[in-house]
Amino acid sequence: MKFSLGAILAIWLSGLQFVAVLSVVSFNYISSERVLLDHATALISEVGQSSKEYSRGFLEPAVRATNLAKRLIENNLVSNSDPIELEKLLFQQMQVVPQFSGMYYGDEQGNFVYVMRSEIHAEFRTKIVHRDEDTISTELIWRDKNYKIVKYEIDKTDRFDPRGRPWYRGVKSERSFIWTAPYIFFSSQRPGITAATPVISSNDQLKGAIGVDIEIDEISGFLSNLEIGQTGVAMALSSDRNVIAHPKSDLIKVNGSSGALEFVNIDEIEDLVARKAFGNLPNLNDVGSKQEIESEFIYNDGKFASILIPGHIHDLPWSIAIYAPLSDFIGGIEENRTRNIWIAIFIALTTGLIGLKIANKINQPIRDFAARAGLLASGKLTRSEIKLETYPELEEASETLANEIAQRKTFERVYGHTFALASRGMAQISPKDGRFIRVNSQLAEILGFSTEEMVEMSISDILHAEDADTYTSFQNIMNNGYEYNQEKRYVRKNGDVIWLQVNAILIRDQLGKPMYAVATMDDKTEQKTAESKISDLSRDLSHFARVNMMGQMAEGLAHELNQPLTSITQNVDAALLTVKEQTKPDPELVDILQDMDRQAHHGAEIIRALRGLVRKDEGQQASFSITELLEQTLQLLNPEAREHGVAISFVATKNPNVFGNRVQIAQVIMNLTRNAIEAVDVVDLDVREISIETARAGNFIEVHVIDTGPGIDPGVDLFAQFESSKKDGMGLGLSLSRTLIEANNGTIWYEPKENGRSKFCFTIPIASLN
Repeated sequence: MKFSLGAILAIWLSGLQFVAVLSVVSFNYISSERVLLDHATALISEVGQSSKEYSRGFLEPAVRATNLAKRLIENNLVSNSDPIELEKLLFQQMQVVPQFSGMYYGDEQGNFVYVMRSEIHAEFRTKIVHRDEDTISTELIWRDKNYKIVKYEIDKTDRFDPRGRPWYRGVKSERSFIWTAPYIFFSSQRPGITAATPVISSNDQLKGAIGVDIEIDEISGFLSNLEIGQTGVAMALSSDRNVIAHPKSDLIKVNGSSGALEFVNIDEIEDLVARKAFGNLPNLNDVGSKQEIESEFIYNDGKFASILIPGHIHDLPWSIAIYAPLSDFIGGIEENRTRNIWIAIFIALTTGLIGLKIANKINQPIRDFAARAGLLASGKLTRSEIKLETYPELEEASETLANEIAQRKTFERVYGHTFALASRGMAQISPKDGRFIRVNSQLAEILGFSTEEMVEMSISDILHAEDADTYTSFQNIMNNGYEYNQEKRYVRKNGDVIWLQVNAILIRDQLGKPMYAVATMDDKTEQKTAESKISDLSRDLSHFARVNMMGQMAEGLAHELNQPLTSITQNVDAALLTVKEQTKPDPELVDILQDMDRQAHHGAEIIRALRGLVRKDEGQQASFSITELLEQTLQLLNPEAREHGVAISFVATKNPNVFGNRVQIAQVIMNLTRNAIEAVDVVDLDVREISIETARAGNFIEVHVIDTGPGIDPGVDLFAQFESSKKDGMGLGLSLSRTLIEANNGTIWYEPKENGRSKFCFTIPIASLN
């Protein structure tokens, strides 16, 4: 699709305006967005640090209280063996710090003093466990805030031992202040945490441990009051990724596998955004204590920012995690960006319409020039009529165009006469798709089409089916700028096959771009037909002469060889009689003479069959063993095979007798095997083998001769007379073999094997079926 110059100018003008405004808007948006995002990240980080400091301040009294009690006991200001003094000390601390839910001391002997807040009888309850070697007693004392006893009882069933509790084991193991993992208190069912510190004697022995239970519900309350954008959320995570504080405190407690309440893991909390933000975090003990982790993520098409401020086991026993939607911080700027983009589109459209009017006025003389140039090219205007008094550039271009058109018309007249009146077939052909652009009447007459029909066709439409690759060759040569000169078969309109000598060159424009190929085509059909007839006649005369000579030589050799073979047979028979008359005839000598007798008879049979063949004698047919015949024939061929370095393999199988002329079948085996030896020997092969196989096929025995040679050219008619795949072959071996097999009521054929190998097969009828 092409646009006018005016439209192009208008599009470019409005496009430039749009790009300019959009660039300013985008730059302003990106810079403002980055500033706001940095501010949002800093704000979230400050909130996180504030939450961390609040949590640290909330837990700090536990650190001070345990350290104070530790110093008093270690300095013997309070006796760790006097439960009353210990109770007073712990009672005072409980009154001072309201977030303490309980404070206690346990020693290495299993004694235990515990002061906790109570919701029944009085404000506080004391539990004192006395443990001697054989007895355990537990006192329960309820006191009001003035340390006055409200109720007292002894619990004989309580077997509590502080030494088995996690806080005591942790202190004993670490020998320093510890925080336990947050957990749900059994009595109050509220989330809490325990701080504990060891009490060490002067000789560096562990006396006991002081512990403080702190309920941390207030942390969730503090987090729920934080303002992080409009919908941001802050929470606290333990080191094992459990959520221990959340603005929605009902989300953090779940029933565990034992039925007791426990904290929910971040991967399972019903706050789905929190899962997305922090669900892939590692164990928080593996994160550095001062390393803040910032990230951005998308949830339900909304963009969020998150930050994780890790704690430390001796500083803050949990981490602060915060997330907030970015729209809370940059929603206004996104709306402003959308508004500015619509403003940019409006400005671009307005300037485009104005530019279109201006461009149309500028473009009018150019359109007039183009119209007049077209009329000049078609001959409807003269050179004087095309001149325009507008822009100097157009006046100069009109003069140049007029001169070019005049020269082109002169050239076209000369070329057109030459093309049309040429005595040879000529055509202009597209080098891209082979389409005929123009043809002369001589070429149309050669191919039997009209010139109108041919301009609707391409060169591939008239190619012979077996020369289809000619079109590809034509394209390759033309596109590479070479001269095309080939003699190929083509098809006329009536279906006749003709030979054309095609010579083509490629014409290019001034920029080197291919325009068309000019081809001349000469009819070579009569010349090709005459050459073919002469070639066939010469081949037939040569073959007939050689066959006649072979017949004469065969008759003479048969006559000459038959006499000595008969003499050999008689002499061998006489020798056998003489040997057998001996008292102890030599068995090895008998075998040699019998083998000589068989070979002499076999040679005589071959001679008789050869004489019968030359005399067109069908020979005598009888029942015989095909396996035995193959073994005997291969014995004669083995020396020849060894000379050529070829191995012949034949595995004798039990086959029924066949019916036919034994000597003729032997001759066929000889022909096929000798052909296989020559095929293997003609090239340098790693595997030089011939295998002969037999198999029953219905009423026939099949014989297969398979070689590892290079195979047969598919264009050779193997069983036709005078056709041969060998350079010096007479083309009679396979033809003669087919004649002999068919005379014995069998068939012969060829099958190409894998890797180009050859397999010749023939059949012989089974004797019992005749």
